[in-house]
Amino acid sequence: MDLVPTSLADVVILTPRRFGDARGWFTETWNASRMAEAGLDLTFVQDNHSFSAAKGTLRGLHFQRPPRAQDKLVRCSRGAILDVAVDIREGSPTYGRWVAVELTADNGRQLLVPKGFLHGFVSLTDDTEVQYKCTDFYSPDDDGAVRWDDPALGIDWGISAPILSDKDARAPLLAEIGTPFRREAT
Repeated sequence: MDLVPTSLADVVILTPRRFGDARGWFTETWNASRMAEAGLDLTFVQDNHSFSAAKGTLRGLHFQRPPRAQDKLVRCSRGAILDVAVDIREGSPTYGRWVAVELTADNGRQLLVPKGFLHGFVSLTDDTEVQYKCTDFYSPDDDGAVRWDDPALGIDWGISAPILSDKDARAPLLAEIGTPFRREAT
């Protein structure tokens, strides 16, 4: 597995090796012991799978508050997405900064989005499927969202009028909610 750091500490692009032959290919998307050796000691407890019928569907920016915060390992298994992580850890030198990575079924890349980061994505093709692993279970009481177009964040989604859920269309600005996360000392 190829691990590439991004401009945000702790957000990592993971690209698994593919083994192919005339039938197609095989890939190992996660191996706990190999990842622990690489410093990623995570226990995933829930897998999620989303389908977006239309290009331009935007999901996010989402997070779960402590004590139910989640690390996520995101991959696109059909189509393509622009996957975005935003650092909202109080005290972080990259607070409010974001990184965007194109994840496609073809490139096989995955994005590790740790606790303390907002997460969202926009579909770049019709009929897009996204799968992601989480280190904690979904908790409606701890669920949170920030507006996709928050001017303080200035995310370049490459789209001006996305298809949104009612929840995402009504999400507050980051300044209106503050942050429940603190940067852990390393």
